[in-house]
Amino acid sequence: MHQHAARSQTVRRNGFTFKQFFVAHDRCAMKVGTDAILLGAWVPVPQTGCVLDIGCGSGIITLMLAQRSPDSVTIDAVEVEREASTQAQENRQASPWASRITVVNRDIETFTTQTASRYALIVSNPPYFAPGSACRTEARSTARYTESLSHETLLHCATKLLEPEGRFCVVLPSQVASDFCSTACQQGWSIRQRLAVRERAEGQPHRELLTLTKQAGPCESRTLIVRAEDGSYSYDFRALTKDFYLFM
Repeated sequence: MHQHAARSQTVRRNGFTFKQFFVAHDRCAMKVGTDAILLGAWVPVPQTGCVLDIGCGSGIITLMLAQRSPDSVTIDAVEVEREASTQAQENRQASPWASRITVVNRDIETFTTQTASRYALIVSNPPYFAPGSACRTEARSTARYTESLSHETLLHCATKLLEPEGRFCVVLPSQVASDFCSTACQQGWSIRQRLAVRERAEGQPHRELLTLTKQAGPCESRTLIVRAEDGSYSYDFRALTKDFYLFM
């Protein structure tokens, strides 16, 4: 899920500079990538209430949603890995929206049992590999493998935490999105939006962005092509990310 962010983006040694904030990620197992940026730019942001970012990592999606939402919206960012959560806290403090963001170092199952909050929007860039080849570090394994947070558990926690009319949005590799959707439907979710991401028009989708609700309804399916024929970023990709990337 985590790719290099747009090459034109200004890169510091330890993070990325966006139009309104900087994200350090040198202490995070998984770095800032295109998946998180697409999700943070795409999700429908509520105008009031609370937002939850499950597995926030460096806090990139949290900060993007803070930039996009009015001051009346507060955001809770939950991260199980201690170093990543510390870095998310530092990124929060350095941002213009520190007073609206709370970073919690906890696993989502424990958080779910301890909080009374209910959320208008829940977002997640979740683990997506089944346990397999060893990662270089335990922290990277936690970020990458569904062993640390299964999709069943993620959906179950989201069910408990979401407001009745709320939305749950995720980004996943295309090869696991169908299984995720099947699991979600078995738990009573409806898939309401599905954005298939292709690197080029002739390629196959490699990522899917999904919006789920507990309210039944039709699914709106669209495709986003990242690059035009000449290799430059497409009009649609630029339009989606222009409020964040410096040179879009």
